[in-house]
Amino acid sequence: MTRHGSVVRLRPEKEAEYVELHAAVWPEVLERLTDSGIRNYSIFLRDGWLFSYFEYVGTDYEADMAAIAAHDVTQRWWEITAPCQERLPTATEDEQWSTMTEVFHLD
Repeated sequence: MTRHGSVVRLRPEKEAEYVELHAAVWPEVLERLTDSGIRNYSIFLRDGWLFSYFEYVGTDYEADMAAIAAHDVTQRWWEITAPCQERLPTATEDEQWSTMTEVFHLD
């Protein structure tokens, strides 16, 4: 199992919409995440910042992330949620959420 954290800015005028969307995530999106080895997935909000955390239990992270990205329902979900977010200035071109480096962990 590997742990993954990432961050993105939430547009202030989109906060209520984003929270409402995540109160009822589409079942097909959740199923695709689960099928791709994502477990213990959380998104936290504080002062306009979104922090996500998940655990990956699969064996081919790149292939599983590609399967999520290629999933038509997930693509439609992202079309709705992406406008709520503001990428970090340091984000790479293919990065909506910016990957964080784990510097400490306690079991």
